[in-house]
Amino acid sequence: MPGRQNPTLRQRRLGAELRKMREQAGLGGSQLARTLGVSPAQVTQLENGKTSVSADRLRTITAACEADNDPLIDALNGIISTRGKGWWEKYRNRLPDTLLASAEHEDFATGVIRSWTSAIIPGPLQTEDYVRGVFNRQIPPLPADELDLRIEFRSERRRKVLQHPRKTLEAFVHESSLVTRFGGTDVLRNQLLSLIDDSLREDVSIRVVPFAAHTYPGPIENLVYSFGEVPELDTVEVELSQGPAFVDDPSELVSYRKVFGRIERAALNDEDSQDLIRQTVEKLKG
Repeated sequence: MPGRQNPTLRQRRLGAELRKMREQAGLGGSQLARTLGVSPAQVTQLENGKTSVSADRLRTITAACEADNDPLIDALNGIISTRGKGWWEKYRNRLPDTLLASAEHEDFATGVIRSWTSAIIPGPLQTEDYVRGVFNRQIPPLPADELDLRIEFRSERRRKVLQHPRKTLEAFVHESSLVTRFGGTDVLRNQLLSLIDDSLREDVSIRVVPFAAHTYPGPIENLVYSFGEVPELDTVEVELSQGPAFVDDPSELVSYRKVFGRIERAALNDEDSQDLIRQTVEKLKG
């Protein structure tokens, strides 16, 4: 059976976790292939997310690897049982895959989504005019219909994150993002007013790292850390110029948790952050 050409983030992550499980057990791909009664190439496809994994096959693999991490195994079963296509799939072949990957990552999160941005408002908190200002910077300019499609997509992405009953957004932003004028002064002012409204939601926390902070606590790249069903399924999205990179190596996840700890210590609390955003709005009015 030919493998999938474009496995989803969930499918790739399931395969990656099975590869880690095999390697931790000290098994080679050929050894596991003999246990499963398949070829080594099929094991490679399975671990790349290009071949589907049934609940029965998962049990066979975990038994062969003598895996006893029951919470992780249950979470992997949950990935297997997830059916249907994500909401972003209707934009497939209409928008760049890099945009869809970010939406899928947010959907993959089972609880808290924690983000860090230095010069831009986080995607799920952007207003439509602000989105237009961001994408209008591209050279050559986007065709009007594609620009409208990106705005539609970003608006739906915002709704999916902010209106999800089991997701919490913790956004850390540097003060520079409050004064960078994508789309102009009026657009930025309205964006900041929207940011204040969002910060009053029970499931949203917006905290600002001020210019007065004793150090610049985070990386230059934008980050999104999503918490999985179990810690092993946490994922970090690093925004690069060529598109997002997704990190799931346990040691790197530890490092990124420390990075967010440093950012959190440098950030104002929620109330002081709201006050700083309001002060910025007043300065823009002037």
